[in-house]
Amino acid sequence: MTVRTRVAPSPTGDPHVGTAYIALFNLAFARQHGGQFILRIEDTDQARSTEDSEKTILDSLRWLGLEWDEGPDVGGQHGPYRQSERKDVYIEHVEKLLASGHAFKCYRTPEELDTLRNQRQEQGQHTALKPSDLELAADEQARREAEGAPFVVRMRVPEEGVCVVNDMLRGPIELDWAQVDAQILLKSDGMPTYHLANVVDDHLMQITHVIRGEEWISSAPKHALLYQYFGWDMPVLCHMPLLRNPDKSKLSKRKNPTSILFYERMGFMPEALLNYLARMGWSMPDESEKFSREQMFEHFDISRVSLGGPVFDVEKLRWLNSLWLRELDVTQFVQRFAQWGFDQQRVEALIPHLLPRVEVFSDVAPLAGHFLSGMPVLSAADFEHKAFDEESLLETLQFGLWQLEAIRHWDKSEIETRLFALAKLQELKVRDFLFPFFMAIAGTSQTISVLDTMALLGPDISRARIRHAIDLLGGVGKKRLKKMERSYRDLDAKISQELASE
Repeated sequence: MTVRTRVAPSPTGDPHVGTAYIALFNLAFARQHGGQFILRIEDTDQARSTEDSEKTILDSLRWLGLEWDEGPDVGGQHGPYRQSERKDVYIEHVEKLLASGHAFKCYRTPEELDTLRNQRQEQGQHTALKPSDLELAADEQARREAEGAPFVVRMRVPEEGVCVVNDMLRGPIELDWAQVDAQILLKSDGMPTYHLANVVDDHLMQITHVIRGEEWISSAPKHALLYQYFGWDMPVLCHMPLLRNPDKSKLSKRKNPTSILFYERMGFMPEALLNYLARMGWSMPDESEKFSREQMFEHFDISRVSLGGPVFDVEKLRWLNSLWLRELDVTQFVQRFAQWGFDQQRVEALIPHLLPRVEVFSDVAPLAGHFLSGMPVLSAADFEHKAFDEESLLETLQFGLWQLEAIRHWDKSEIETRLFALAKLQELKVRDFLFPFFMAIAGTSQTISVLDTMALLGPDISRARIRHAIDLLGGVGKKRLKKMERSYRDLDAKISQELASE
């Protein structure tokens, strides 16, 4: 048997370090066994998936030194490797499940589903909806079908009992069927859900080992049942421990930068970041901290993975990166620094904004220094402005951050549209409104347009700097955050309405 593993990122946002973490362990396992590693794009969420996001994911993984044997950009015998291009394959398999009685068409409306769930909660019962809850009387089913009502296809699941799933790291895991709902397999738009596409693709692409995050343990019974319904052998499962923030909570962008692009723009060496991800829950036989990708592959043994949640600590990563930097000689350091800091594409995009403002080359550094720095060195006093008190300042930065997080296609026009609409609703002059963003992003208001700066820096570093400024100003606690969220919902609805009408 040839070992075949895979990683299947969704192109709906910034490339996540968690994706790289899982990709690394899949690649290491495949290489250890002389097998193959496949990259598959799970873009069934057509509303949020973008080509830009896919390209960024592929570029980021390659920057880290991860390569795949089959994928959307390199081809292979089991393509296509984008789920959006495999729709007919999924429909064919759904028809088989419908014909065998292992799936059913569900015509329930969203309102009916909410009512059913609320009734369950009021009765103190499990909230998982079963076929017996969802199936309509035959005449009502026929009526809705005749009217062409929208429907989804759901899988049949047991109403009681226990499903036992075997895991490479945990051994047998018992999961209660009562907590498993009649999962949607095919959405009303004809696209599959993750669960159906995942199982069909893994089988057809001959995946032998599924190494994924432990958040998917609860989905394992659904997948096991689908393998049973299709009469297929299930791949070996291995659920990796989740990456954690220093406070042990699940790694999230609110508490830790999670985008691979952030670490590239901050000047981390890819070798160091990959080394650090390898240390997340795994160790070399000699417990050494610093090691290369090749050394990891040579000594890799998945049984050495620890189930304790590995803590992603940026300060520890900086220390490890310093070890890698100090191994460079002067010539190598100059080459690597120039490659990072003076990337031709980035510099060429920046220069047109600097030319109208400079008279001599020495004017460049004061105007553009923040493009070669990490988090600006600031104090609360730097944000003092006649238009803001402490509360309104934090609110403006937080509301602006939420608007920026909603942007799917990052460019100046989209940034300007969202921020200017927010300024208007807050009844602030644009110049005043932008001041705290100038400080958060550039550390000064005496530089090129902050909108141009954010467009050039990209979403990851821009959002991270605003979060850094919010933390510097005291942060937003849970109580204040809930209050802000209530206020923001109304503003966001108005902004969305304005954007839709344009």
